[in-house]
Amino acid sequence: MEEASILHRYRSDRRKLLEFLLSSSSGVTTATSLSDIDFDNLSVDYVIDCIISGSVVNASEARKKKLEELNHPSMIYSQSGSSYFLLTNPEFVRSPPLRAPPPIKVQATVEKDSCSTKEMDSSNGKYNGTVGDDYGLKHKVATNMQPKTAENVKIPPLGLPNLSTGLSDDDLRESAYEILLASISSSGVEVHKVEHKKKEKNGKFLLGLKNKKDKMPQCLDRHSQLIHTIRLQMQISEAMDVCIRRRLQFSTRGTCGKADVPQIALGLLNSTFKSDFLHEKSYLQWKSRQAGILEELLHDSASLAGSEHLTIKRSLAKIRNAEEWDMTMSPSERVEVLSTIKRVALMLSSLPGQFGIESETYYWTAGYHLNVRLYEKLLLSVFDILDEGQVVEEADEILTLIKLTWSTLGITQKIHNAIFGWVLFLQFTQTDEAKLLEYATLELQKVASVKEDDTERNYAESLLCSRQSGRKEVKLSLIQAIFFIIGNWCDCKLQDYHLHFRQQPGNFKRVVSLAVILGIPNSDHYGEIKFTSLNVSNKASAKIIKSYVERSTEAAYKLVASTIDLESKMKRKHPLCLLANELRLIVEREMNVFYPVLHHWYPKSGMIIAMQLHQIYGEKLKIYLDGVSCLSEDVKSVLPAADLLDHDLTRLYTASGASYHDLHHYPIGEVAKPLILDWVIAQHSRILEWTGRAFDLEDWEPLSSQQRQAPSIVEVFRIIEETVDQLFGLNLAMDITHIQALLSIIFHTLRAYLEKMFNQLVEKNHLYPSAPSLTRYKDSSIPIMKKKLLESVVLDDNLINKLNHLTVSKLCVRLNTLKYIEKQIFILEDGIRKSWALVRKPNDGKSAESEPHEITSGEEVDELFANTFDIIKDTSLNGIKKICEFIGPKVVFWDLRDGFISSLYSGSVEVARLDSVLPHLDTVLDRVCGLIDDTLRDCVTLSIYRASLEGFVWVLLDGGPSRAFSDSDIIFMEDDLAMLKVLKIFHLAEN
Repeated sequence: MEEASILHRYRSDRRKLLEFLLSSSSGVTTATSLSDIDFDNLSVDYVIDCIISGSVVNASEARKKKLEELNHPSMIYSQSGSSYFLLTNPEFVRSPPLRAPPPIKVQATVEKDSCSTKEMDSSNGKYNGTVGDDYGLKHKVATNMQPKTAENVKIPPLGLPNLSTGLSDDDLRESAYEILLASISSSGVEVHKVEHKKKEKNGKFLLGLKNKKDKMPQCLDRHSQLIHTIRLQMQISEAMDVCIRRRLQFSTRGTCGKADVPQIALGLLNSTFKSDFLHEKSYLQWKSRQAGILEELLHDSASLAGSEHLTIKRSLAKIRNAEEWDMTMSPSERVEVLSTIKRVALMLSSLPGQFGIESETYYWTAGYHLNVRLYEKLLLSVFDILDEGQVVEEADEILTLIKLTWSTLGITQKIHNAIFGWVLFLQFTQTDEAKLLEYATLELQKVASVKEDDTERNYAESLLCSRQSGRKEVKLSLIQAIFFIIGNWCDCKLQDYHLHFRQQPGNFKRVVSLAVILGIPNSDHYGEIKFTSLNVSNKASAKIIKSYVERSTEAAYKLVASTIDLESKMKRKHPLCLLANELRLIVEREMNVFYPVLHHWYPKSGMIIAMQLHQIYGEKLKIYLDGVSCLSEDVKSVLPAADLLDHDLTRLYTASGASYHDLHHYPIGEVAKPLILDWVIAQHSRILEWTGRAFDLEDWEPLSSQQRQAPSIVEVFRIIEETVDQLFGLNLAMDITHIQALLSIIFHTLRAYLEKMFNQLVEKNHLYPSAPSLTRYKDSSIPIMKKKLLESVVLDDNLINKLNHLTVSKLCVRLNTLKYIEKQIFILEDGIRKSWALVRKPNDGKSAESEPHEITSGEEVDELFANTFDIIKDTSLNGIKKICEFIGPKVVFWDLRDGFISSLYSGSVEVARLDSVLPHLDTVLDRVCGLIDDTLRDCVTLSIYRASLEGFVWVLLDGGPSRAFSDSDIIFMEDDLAMLKVLKIFHLAEN
């Protein structure tokens, strides 16, 4: 066998190295000779440490260190840290579990202060909670097989009577596997394993676990496959498994379908020999374990006489003595020793059960402390050894096989549900896999639903565990002890549920549900432990939930308050602002996660936490508000945060059915109202100053071809919108007085801008020339002459400069600017209404998430907005009309006066026709259409057309400044008159 040869070579090399180290060392062992030393049982680390330090190697101390090392995994020490030696090939398995290994001896108590603060997670497993042969377990393979880290949760033991022989967890696990095989064999299922001629090259323990389905021998039946899986899960070596199966076919004969633990141990001792093991150490450990099992069940039995106690003690001592049992005694002598023990064991087995349950044996009650521990080890086989938070796919079938051990270990349906729920709970605390908590809840829920007769109930109550209640030790039944520990754990978690379920709030409902099933453990003054069930009709349960809410809220507040001062210095924010924000997170989590669960048992839980936090924060806020005198930066941060906290607390308070007015709200509005008003008024002069500066720097050039308005008006609206954002950015409730002050600033700002713009314009009557003299035509011959032309005035230099600066392009930009104001007014008004609705809190307890128009509408409000914005809109429209009426005469009578007025019909009529003027008009119109807003283009071009008509009328009526027309000239002029008639028709149609 390849494995055996490798192991033999390793042990031989190890002996030679130790012998070399000891022989070459100056400080040799205390033994008389190196040949007397058992090198296999010496600690290498101890020997090396002694040689390095120069001390003498003590052989007995080296053996003691070796025994201690056997209880811990082997490790290597490197620069990267300590690493485990794995029994498996790391290329074929995943990483080892990341959780810390359990301590060797846990001195745990049931005090509430020892409760873990570990957060819990959730998984995607599936659990079928139906009652039946499948035991409710259905497993869904998880895609993520990476083990999860979990805090080393200190869960106290059940309080079962101690094992007097000191059997280790490994001893219990291996014995449990033997009992399972014996129970399966006694039920008639063949467990003898057929050895295959072709062995796998690597027969290490976990090699086949990763892909066990693919590597499972096809010739094995389903029972053999399940046993194979259980062996892998329980970490039983293949060599040990082969030996046990082979010997069980002899040891279980004659048991008539029944087998108890002593008979199984005695049968294996009688049929198993040293030659069945690969090395002596394994055999000695196995034999010592069997003797420990027998001593645990037989030696301290109250049903034995003193002589029988002494006989058992002497017989077990012979079995433990390796030299006497395996070398000195003959086979017949060993059989005699085992027969002596067997007679005592059979005598105890023949004793009637205390409760008369079918299949009950003496060992059900006498050895329950061992039986329960063995059964726990069997149930652990349903958890995947590579991912301890997952249940294997074959869990239901494995539980069916484990059920065969019930008659041997004294397990009933109710006890099974309780122990399995306990095992699932322990596995949850170690892996933090939330689904395991759901599975445990379902199993523990079945405990109350199991129907049992009086005998079974009395039997379950006889399995006692010790619990500490205050300074007094209290005896509880096994089921009560399980309920007590889990219920106490739930109680510890719920005492500070804001902390324990902060990261994984989904587990809160699971823990509360578990607490509902188990009840909350409490004890009276006499040390008697009772359970309070969380029923809606139970006043005590409401009191307990109220206590949870109050204590957890107080703990959550203290945790937040402990870091506020430091956080305030780091973030440079006022502590009350940060405290309000943190309390809002607590309220939000309470509203969304905790309250929906708690209100089923205590509907007023939301009211309690709202009042508690409201009072705690209100006491600190009142002191601060008494010193507030202006809207400083601290005030701007504290008041909104406090107001939002008050709003959230009100939502939580009213969710419990309480009235909005029953909560004494913070006086944020009373304090903030005058401060906000003073702040708004203080912005007035600043905004007017910046608006005037923006206008004075304006050169009336468009921003771009897409944005044709003046840059100054964009800056003005930016200043206004910034002020609006700052005001509503305070996040404080505002009334109509604040909005009125804001609208007043906006009104005066835009009106000042418009007034400055209109002051730069010139009246259009300054553009027209003197009225023409009537020299040739009668009043009735040309109807258009009846129109009274505007009179002109003498222009001074100031007006001339203004007219020269009012170019067509700048006039177009002014028009676009007025149109931009008209558009932005609508946007600004809508934005103010919406922002006001967001910060305005209702004072009648209604929801603040109402539609904006429901809060900011009304006759008074609408009139206020109308008085402000309608005036600005009307002023803008009047300005557009005025500039449009001005721009036509400006083009014709000022910009084109040389080419249109002075040159038209000047000189020869044949060469001074209307055709010579049209290119100039086209140039102007092309420039206008490229600058003006599309909505204003028609208005501007119409103004130019009208001015052109007036210009033609003036020229025709005047007849030229230097000569009278001849008859031939009239012919040419009549063609132009025809065009004038067309323009006149167009003019009348437009009007």
